[in-house]
Amino acid sequence: MNKLYACLLLLWFLPRILVAQSVNAGKLTGIVTDSTTTKAVPYATVAVLNADKKIQSGGTTDDKGAFALDNIPLGTYQVVVSFVGYQSKTLNKVVFTAEKPAVDLGTIVVAPDAKNLKEVTVAGRRPLVEDKGDKLVYNAEIDATNTGGTAADVLRKVPMLTVDLDGNVKMRGSGNLKVLVNGKPSSIMARNLADALKQMPANIIKSVEVITSPGAKYDAEGSAGVINIITKKQLQGTNGTVNATLGNFNNSLGGNINVKKGKIGLAASGNVYNYRNIREGETIRTTLANGQPLNTLTQGSSADNNGVGGHSELSLDYDPDSLNRVNFSANIWGGDFPNNSQLTNRLVATDGRVLEDYRRDIRFRNPYGNAEFNLGWTRTFKKPDKEFSFLSQYSYMPDNYFYDLDQVNTGAERASYLERSTNLSRNNEFTFQADFTNPYKLRDSASLKWETGAKTIQRFIGSEFVTDESTTGLEADYVRIPARSSEFSYIQRVLAGYTSLRYDNKKKWAITTGLRFERTNIDGNFITDQTQFRTHFNNFVPSLTIAKTVNKSHTFKVAYTQRISRPLIWFLNPFRNYSDAKNIQTGNPFLRPELTHATEFSYSTFNDKGFSLNTSLFWRQTNNSIEWLTTVDADGVALTTPLNIGRNGSYGINLNVSAQPNKNMNVSINTELTYLSLSSVALQQSNAGWVFGIGPDVSYKLPKDWTVQFNGYTNTGWLGLQFRQTGWYYYGFAAKKEFMKKKATLTLNVNNPFNREVRIRAESEAPSFTSVNRGAYVNRAARLTFSYKFGQMSAGGGKQSKKISNDDAKGGGR
Repeated sequence: MNKLYACLLLLWFLPRILVAQSVNAGKLTGIVTDSTTTKAVPYATVAVLNADKKIQSGGTTDDKGAFALDNIPLGTYQVVVSFVGYQSKTLNKVVFTAEKPAVDLGTIVVAPDAKNLKEVTVAGRRPLVEDKGDKLVYNAEIDATNTGGTAADVLRKVPMLTVDLDGNVKMRGSGNLKVLVNGKPSSIMARNLADALKQMPANIIKSVEVITSPGAKYDAEGSAGVINIITKKQLQGTNGTVNATLGNFNNSLGGNINVKKGKIGLAASGNVYNYRNIREGETIRTTLANGQPLNTLTQGSSADNNGVGGHSELSLDYDPDSLNRVNFSANIWGGDFPNNSQLTNRLVATDGRVLEDYRRDIRFRNPYGNAEFNLGWTRTFKKPDKEFSFLSQYSYMPDNYFYDLDQVNTGAERASYLERSTNLSRNNEFTFQADFTNPYKLRDSASLKWETGAKTIQRFIGSEFVTDESTTGLEADYVRIPARSSEFSYIQRVLAGYTSLRYDNKKKWAITTGLRFERTNIDGNFITDQTQFRTHFNNFVPSLTIAKTVNKSHTFKVAYTQRISRPLIWFLNPFRNYSDAKNIQTGNPFLRPELTHATEFSYSTFNDKGFSLNTSLFWRQTNNSIEWLTTVDADGVALTTPLNIGRNGSYGINLNVSAQPNKNMNVSINTELTYLSLSSVALQQSNAGWVFGIGPDVSYKLPKDWTVQFNGYTNTGWLGLQFRQTGWYYYGFAAKKEFMKKKATLTLNVNNPFNREVRIRAESEAPSFTSVNRGAYVNRAARLTFSYKFGQMSAGGGKQSKKISNDDAKGGGR
């Protein structure tokens, strides 16, 4: 009991002790005005720099040009005032002492910047791809071909990533990766990554970070690595944008508004959209028994669907002083993506007898939603880069499936069979996380940064499904199928802790090492069958990165890490989808986590003329790899489910080259060569081979604020344990015009204009079947996007709000 009282007292006094540390600190005030009009300059940025030119404090002026910065450590500083369209103003030797802690700078006059804006923009233009040491960054906002598209369109152009025509993402040959949004997890991404990427508009994406060797601070999820999608951040002042896109496959309407005044910042955004998908397919599959054919199934399918959806987000930041920030955010996603199709089936025995011959008209709906709430507190200190944060998150994701179908035998006039099914599933998730960072200065300009933290995640997953059928084809004769109706619950609890050290010295060596421990407890309950199971896992996850920079522009890096993947409801849900009676899909609640070893050696270089090169050699091996596998029974019915197959290994090389032949032109090329090897002793199957992909991107700035761009991609295909697939390609052109003093833009994008569709062939082989699949995906598309910016805009500083990053769960599509 005494220990409990001590803990409560510590929790009560800790915030007061931390805030009390800032009592003996300085305060800076003043007013910023225009030198020509003498009017106040609202939303100008005021930065207080220490002797090392690092920001000690900062803020913005209010709508009357006034500012007040509190809790500045006593000492001598440099004050810099800046704002878009004005020359920066620097004030040296601003001193705060115990005798005079408050300094009033009075009126600070700033002059309009007379430099040519176009020249400044060209000179400061970022490259399309940047190497930031621990991650590769693709600057999506400067790529005109992204305008009006989706996140899937953006990720197709990111080095080391491959996105197929269904939207499935792979990094260096593996689909086992984690996608974050602004450094935090999104439940909608974990649900079905391919669908989620189609729902996020490209207009809101600022950049994409690819992290191939995540350190101990990251959750150990994502054996291939982590993708972090950064959305466009809140600007200072009151500002916003509106966007509208009209096209034959994508239509959307959205916008955002940001208000940043004093200690409070508010941001809100929303977007509604629809997405069209047209596809055709043909399958010829032969059932085998002891290597001998039993029957042959011929299927044809066609689909033309329009889905609708939307998302909105609200974020509120409060800075009580220069050292503390409280952040709350809420976002909601939702929509309904149908997958209606017409399916023909013809099953023939080896002696030529027709066993089945019918058509199915399938109406499949997937209304979904996601609500996520974040609340966090971040405390910085007088010591630069020292920081403590406590973060919390709750998310709720209903994910429901409904289908009904009519089966009509060939030659018949009405349905002979009806079926309908409902699956109600949900995922409730609670997360709490604490992190602490403390830097140390060593001798000879060396430094050490220590990071440590703890985290707990609790997931409550449930699924109830029922199926009814009518064997007469009459609505009145529907009856329940007990064998295909069930209720399932699943609880996953994760407790994790980590520590890491980073060492840097003046000889440009950087060494980062870390260790993470994660314990996972799982409880499953088949409520209908009254069957339970329970298991737990303990994982120690080490990481090591060594980097050396030579002559300021050549960096060599070697890294090793382990990763684990815990399957989420998309993989676990035991609901069986019988909408295609010859191809049944279901999850597997008995899946075990994957464990991956990953090593890479990379080299990067750049110069001041816009040239950059990034390349890496990598090796990765996954044990207990989760793959979607198919078996076919004697009646020609295929069951596809995820299984821990055994081993999935890959090695290869990727290369990105960017160059600026002149001030108006940018060229980049991404290539990747990977050798894949998959094997399963239990299934007595294996597959291996090389895959190659290359994607060029060229943009050119024309006079009068015009920009044109071309991009494309092609590869040699893909392979899995049971299949090999031919390659695919895409290409696109874009033209962008800026007007109204660059507040408005009009962008035309055209994709695959000379080809209506892309055709893909896949051959599959297993002990129980062989098959050939041919698919056609219609992707000739055009879209026109109008965007308008309004309000006062400044990329002023301020603290970055921190949010939870649950990058521990395996998601993605089937």
